[in-house]
This record gives sequence, C-alpha cells and structure tokens, in this order.
Amino acid sequence: MPASPAEPPPPPAPANPPALRALLGLATGVVIVTALYIAREILIPITLAVLLSFVLAPLADLLRRLWLGRVVSVLVAVLLALGAILLIGGLIGTQVAQLAGEAPRYAATIERKVETVRDEALGRISVITRSLGMPGGLTHEETAPTGPEAAPAPAAPAAPGAAPGEAGGTIRSPLELAQRILSPVLGPLETTGIVFIVAIFVLLQREDLRDRMIRLAGATDLHRTTTALDDAARRLSRYFLAQLGLNLVFGIVIGVGLFLIGVPSPLLWGVLATLLRFVPYIGAILAGALPLALAAAVDPGWTMVIWTAALFLVTEPIMGQVVEPLVYGHSTGLSPVSVVISAIFWSWLWGPIGLILSTPLTLCLVVLGRHVQQVEFLDVLLGDRPALTPVESFYQRMLAGDPDEALDQAELLLKERSLSSYYDEVALKGLQLAASDASRGVVPPEQIERVRDAIRGLVADLADHADADPAPHGEKGALPSLAEQGVPKTPAPKAQAPDPAALPPAWRRDSAILCIAGRGPLDEAASAMLAQLLQKHGLGAHVVPHEAVSRGRIDSFDTAGAAMVCISYLEISGSPAHLRYLLRRLRQRLPGAPILVGLWPAEEAVLTDQKVQHFLGADYYTTSLREAVTACLDAAHKASAPAAEPAPRLPEPAPAGPAPIA
Repeated sequence: MPASPAEPPPPPAPANPPALRALLGLATGVVIVTALYIAREILIPITLAVLLSFVLAPLADLLRRLWLGRVVSVLVAVLLALGAILLIGGLIGTQVAQLAGEAPRYAATIERKVETVRDEALGRISVITRSLGMPGGLTHEETAPTGPEAAPAPAAPAAPGAAPGEAGGTIRSPLELAQRILSPVLGPLETTGIVFIVAIFVLLQREDLRDRMIRLAGATDLHRTTTALDDAARRLSRYFLAQLGLNLVFGIVIGVGLFLIGVPSPLLWGVLATLLRFVPYIGAILAGALPLALAAAVDPGWTMVIWTAALFLVTEPIMGQVVEPLVYGHSTGLSPVSVVISAIFWSWLWGPIGLILSTPLTLCLVVLGRHVQQVEFLDVLLGDRPALTPVESFYQRMLAGDPDEALDQAELLLKERSLSSYYDEVALKGLQLAASDASRGVVPPEQIERVRDAIRGLVADLADHADADPAPHGEKGALPSLAEQGVPKTPAPKAQAPDPAALPPAWRRDSAILCIAGRGPLDEAASAMLAQLLQKHGLGAHVVPHEAVSRGRIDSFDTAGAAMVCISYLEISGSPAHLRYLLRRLRQRLPGAPILVGLWPAEEAVLTDQKVQHFLGADYYTTSLREAVTACLDAAHKASAPAAEPAPRLPEPAPAGPAPIA
C-alpha cells in the first residue's frame, strides 16, 4: 500500500507588527482607566480595605503569636483600629464644640484686625496720592457705603412650620427631620462599614487570597509571582508604618509647639496635623492654615501668628527634606516626578480619596512593572531606579564626548567602589559596547575618536584616586547603590610586596611594564587604565600603541628597561592569529620577560581552551584589570625574592651486577 503523502506543515501564525501591539496596548490602557472611573464607587472601599489590611497585618500577627487565635486576633486588631478612629473623631468633635462657643469673640478680633489693616492701607494710599500732587485721598468715611444700598435687606419671613435655622420648607414628621440630619453622614458610615468588613475577610484569608493571586498571575512561575507579592507587601507595610510614625511625630511637635505658643485647643491641631499630612502636598498647608487663622483671631497683635507660622515653616521642611529621606530611603521605590504625576492622575480619577491613595497605588504599579516583563514600562516611568544601567550611562556619556558628566558619575560610584572595581565593572564594559558597535560599523570613526578623547580625559582626571576599597558609611545616597542596580563588587587588588619601595628598582622605572594596546580602536584606552592602576601599586608602566610593535616597526622599538609586557584586547573574535604573531615578535625582542594577555571579553575561547592558550604562548591570561594588577604584582614579588640555591645532586648508585638476560 503506497504511503500517503506527508501533510504540509501549517503556515506560521502572522506576527503582530509593533504598531498593532502598541495600538492594542493603548486600547487596553483606555479600557482599564475607564473601568476604574466607572466602578469607583465599588473599587474605592475595596482598595481602602486592602490597604487597611496591610496596616493591620503586623498587629494581627503579633496578637496571633500571643496565642489568641486567627479569628480573635483579627477581630481585636480591627476593633482597635475602629476604636482609634472613633476616639479621634470624638476628640475632634469635642474640641470643635469648645471653639464654637468662642466663635463670636474670635470673629470680633478678626474684624478689628481687618479694620486696622484697611485703615493703615488707606492712610498709606492717601500719603502717596498727596505726595504725587493728586487731590486728597479717600478716608474711612468716604469708603463706607451710603444710600439705599447700604441698608441691609430685610430678611425673608420664615415659612410657617419651618424648623429653626431653615430658610424655607416644612418638616412634617420626626422621620423627615431624622432623614435630613442623618443623610449627610449615612454615606461615609456606609463606606466605613464596608471597608472594615472587607478588611476583616482579607485578614482572615490572606494566605488563600495570596494563592489565588499566584494562580491568576501565573502558577507556572511561582518564584517570580511570590517574589512580586512579597515585595509589594513588604514595601507597602514599610511605607505605611513609616508614614504613620513620621506623621505622628509631626503632630506631636505641632501640638506641643502650639501649646507653648498659647494657641487654643493644641490637641485638636496636633491630631489634624497628623491626619492631614497623609494628604500629599496640600495636607501640610491645610494643617497650618487653620491654626494660623485661629492665632490671628485670638491674639489682638501679630506675635502669635508669627510664632505659629514659624513653627510650621521650620517643622515641615525638616520632616520632609531631612527626616523622611533618612527613614524611607529606597523603601518606596518611586521617583519624585512619579509621585506628582500619580497624585494628579488619581485625584482626577477618584477625587480626594484618590489623592490620599495615589502613592500606595502607584507603588503597587511599580512593583508589578518590576517583576512582570509585559508591564516593565511602569517601573521605567515611575520607579526610582535609573533608566540606564551604570554601564549604559557611561557609554552614553562617552558617545556624547562629555568627560565632565562621566567624571561626575565616576566620583559618585567611587564612594562605594575601588578604582579597579569601577574600571572593571563599569568603564571596561562600556568600552566593550563601544568596541562592539565600532566593529559592526554602527559608530562612525569621528565618534570613536570622540570616545577615545573622552576616555583619556576621564583617566587623567581620576589620577588622584587611590585604588582601595572605600570605608563603609551609613549614609544612604539619593540614588540606588551599584549593588542595588545589579553591578557586582570586586575588591581592590592586594599588593604582594609589603611596601612598594621593597620592589626591585627595575620594576619601579617608568618603562618597567609595557602596556601594549591591541589593534582595536579603543584598546589603547584599556591599556591606559591598566597602566594607571599599576602605577598606583608602585609599579612603573607606560602605554605603547599597537603601531609601535607592528611588523615594520618592531625592530626599532625601544625595549630598554622592560621587565614585563601586558597586552590589552577589548574585542577579539575568530582565530587570534594576529595575537599569536604579536607574541612571537615580543618573545624575540624580550626573551626573558613574562607576557600577560588581558582579554576582557571573558567568553572568548582563548580564556577557556587550554590548548589555545598553550598554542599562543603567553604566561598570564586575565579577564579583568584587577587580575592583571595582581599578576603583575606576583611577577614583581617573584623577581624580588632571592633565587633559591639548587639542592646538591646525589651520586647515582653503581649497578649491582650484570643485568639479567631475559
């Protein structure tokens, strides 16, 4: 039976072009924003409940460790939070009622101050107009309204049966009166009840909700999903607890300060300062405006107002610019620009509640973008991590031909790394990017020359920095450290000789170590870095261009005083025949000098294949400047050690007799 012909393979699915993917992403974003706006009445209480559960989770865990049980610990934590809210509300109501009784006296004081300010302003205007030769200025009597419009209009008679204080309408039953009184507070009470009920269920079923989120987000990658959830929970809990503690300290300072100044009800203003500071940007302004108005109403003069303004003008900048950066550090992971943009966006979407929730909601988006590749742009746009890695940033500055910006970045990184570590982990890798682009023809020759000049300037500017690990310090920088950006740390090389002066004089001359550049356009820059590091460790070194050891010029090359040779390559691909012939020429000129080959791309076969290394014939092969400096110090140390005397050779024993015949 003849075999049936093979079925043709199905045609590959057409790939979505980038424009279509971008359009689909934009449409998805519009749908999500629209859903957030339409469903805000449902999403706001749920969001508040979830965020409240993050705040109460540490308290519930503490109570659970005291053997109260899961349900009891959660109920106790929620009841404590509800009791704190009711206590704060009762305190605010009591203080406001006390201030309401003094309202007429405060209004009279404000009115007198307004009259005084107006009279003073009118007096100054009159003096100015008279000095300019104009007819007399206005007086207080002239500014007072006259005529029929000055008389107040008679109040409209209240409708029969209207309640006191009602301008119109009648209340026909006690139920209608209760409805009018309770209707403004029913909405907030309903929302508060929903928030606490949902928070109870979230706290009771945290593990189950986490498992469901893992299943929904991707059970095939448990590690990444669990890391994302743990990161979000840790950052949110740390942020809320730190903000609660800082705002509480701010409220205590304000309350004590207002008490010492003499402003009435300092406890009320301390509590309001604590609560209003949760509102970004305008919270502190509102917290200071109310006590300022009260101080102006209480004191006939201006002393109390000035002291109150000074209290807020000093306390708020200290808390915002000094204390908060020290406490928060990089716990939130948000850039300052993203905080402003998120406040505007969430305020437009959800109103005042969105303004309060803007920072934690944006923080959740940043954590999501940090662990999910499809929405990585959220971390790039909103996160505090630099958009470019230190290596990419270095390469960009070199392409721009701006050694000043490169030097500024280098000085920041050298506060936590040694010079050799900076060269190995940042500068050399940046030069590798440039060398790769140059070999592919992406970078034009004039730009390569600009990179070369910028590297020369950077190496010259870093000549005063010692190659040593900096002392650890506890201050947290404004930017994430190199370790937080994923840059590995290599310690500075340790000198083999106890003192550079103990090295042989031949190794301390300027021509002791020849740092020969490869034939790449940027290999000379790597040789300059190596020569500088060798000089910082007491070894004499100078840079030799590749043309000086070419076939036509090797015979005239001056090798006087050379004790060692170091060759640097940033990019070497294929069969390194030119390197083998270069080593052969150097062996002929310097037969007794050790030769080191630095091939900074560590994935090259020359560094992993022992046969290739033996075929080339170099003495040392290194993948970093640190290893090259260590190898040179080792060679100098061996040269400084006294030669060991050979052991006396023992005479061979005489044969015992004729060898037996097999």
